[in-house]
Amino acid sequence: QNVISHIRFATEGSVCMDNVHQFSRQLFGKDWVFAHNGDVPMFKGTHKANVWLGGTARGKGVFEPIGDTDSEALFCAILNSVNARFSSMPPLPVLHDYINKLCQEIVSYDSKSTILNFLLGFGGEIQIAYSWPGRREGSRTWNGLHYKLKEGGQGQVAVIATKPLVDSGEEEAGWVELKRGECLLFENGEVHSAPGDSIDAELYGLNLFDESLLQFSQIWEADALSNSFDAHL
Repeated sequence: QNVISHIRFATEGSVCMDNVHQFSRQLFGKDWVFAHNGDVPMFKGTHKANVWLGGTARGKGVFEPIGDTDSEALFCAILNSVNARFSSMPPLPVLHDYINKLCQEIVSYDSKSTILNFLLGFGGEIQIAYSWPGRREGSRTWNGLHYKLKEGGQGQVAVIATKPLVDSGEEEAGWVELKRGECLLFENGEVHSAPGDSIDAELYGLNLFDESLLQFSQIWEADALSNSFDAHL
């Protein structure tokens, strides 16, 4: 099961309950949970609630921020784009690929100033983690994401944190830092770096989306993803 916690530095938005991470919404019958570390220029200022991503038609968003952080505005924009692009929950590989493309669009707005590290959980057992790390002006703190796969009480678990955790005063071994622009999908303690990697989980493990996998494999435009589908079907 997903567990997401967040300690807010409050660089954007007032200190109040409306701005407390994690943020949550419901889409396609699932709870989506979001926590973000960084600064996102695309979602700062008075226009931030009107950003439309992924080339989807501009209109009234289903999801609107309650507080005044760039993080919540970003989360709502991602969900509005997913909702506008798909009529139902897409298969994991398709969603993974689409979220990665949205992140590339967000970063391209101002790649120098953007610090974009987030966890997006949905379906109880799945998280997408994206990292565009950086250091705020005047700060010595590096904002990125690290993960470690370890054995838990009921099997393997994935632990994701801003920096490696410390055990008995020493940094634990085995932590991996996400590369700049890397978008990973975690499910049931496994990590998938490329969208096609999660096809096995889709077909044989979680079985979340039934026959829609074949439907999306036929219409999705990503060649590499389509080839991965063909190899499994």
